[in-house]
Amino acid sequence: MENKKIDQAEFQKKCGKIGILMGGPSSERDISLKSGSAVYEAFSTSGFETVAIDIQTDNEAANIVTIEEQRIACAFIALHGRFGEDGGIQSLLDRINVPYSGSGVDASRLAMDKSVSSRLFAANGLHVAQHIVLEKDMFVSSGGRVPTTCFDFPLVVKPAKHGSSIGLSIVTSKDSLAHAVEFAFAFDEVILIEEYIKGRELTVGILDDRALPPIEIVPAKGIFDYEAKYSKGMTEYVVPASLPLPVARKVQEAAEHAHRILGCFGYSRVDIILREDNIPFVLEVNTIPGLTQTSLLPKAARVIGIDFLNLCMRMLNTAFLRSHNKTNVFDRS
Repeated sequence: MENKKIDQAEFQKKCGKIGILMGGPSSERDISLKSGSAVYEAFSTSGFETVAIDIQTDNEAANIVTIEEQRIACAFIALHGRFGEDGGIQSLLDRINVPYSGSGVDASRLAMDKSVSSRLFAANGLHVAQHIVLEKDMFVSSGGRVPTTCFDFPLVVKPAKHGSSIGLSIVTSKDSLAHAVEFAFAFDEVILIEEYIKGRELTVGILDDRALPPIEIVPAKGIFDYEAKYSKGMTEYVVPASLPLPVARKVQEAAEHAHRILGCFGYSRVDIILREDNIPFVLEVNTIPGLTQTSLLPKAARVIGIDFLNLCMRMLNTAFLRSHNKTNVFDRS
């Protein structure tokens, strides 16, 4: 991937006042505040006119007032989870004509719903874990009976529309399956029960719609759960992943394909399991990747010489590529 230069002064002039949207009403609020604060600090300390906007509700009218009071020229979306990644905030910003970073409404909705995105991946030739979709109403009406599956243990149980591994369990026996299902339903009305793919856990950042070097994730406990993601020292990251070049390229191609299938724009982060036979299985696409000190997209960008400020500028540049007839501010020299 080419590391194109960006003219900071020109970009600063183009941006005007930047609103960093963070927080949100989802279970990922705390992580969003950390991501947003990191982005705010990067822009504000570099001389950009920037305001941090804490989104505390999914009420459209209230959020329109909150955003319009700040008179921003563009928005950097650092909202994770519900209302940030499901097309909610994107739809609102479209309505009030504020350019924003990243994917649009439809791609955000598709990526947020793992049951829908997995079906699209499979239909377009990507490998995905076999799974069943279970709805809470059906589960309750059956008296809490967990349907039988043809998958061997261990199994993965997770909410369909949550990130940061919230509500996720690795189930090793039938005795603990019902508890894992109830735990996942505490976070979502729809959950997935899927086969466990044994292999190496990888993530591929997408920037300018192109794949960055893959990163291998090696959790100390063997499970990349919420604690492993956001606690220092709980996970080792191999940056870039130690893979033969043909395998690395295969992983990157799968990530780019997943990004395109959903119609994502500019950037994302694609989580993949590389099975023991070197076949990549796509788990999910994150349209608003984390931007905390332990986050993966910034780690991948640094491998090719993109520092955090330049990463944020390139991410925000998508707002102008979308709204100004794809005018690019990057120096092509």
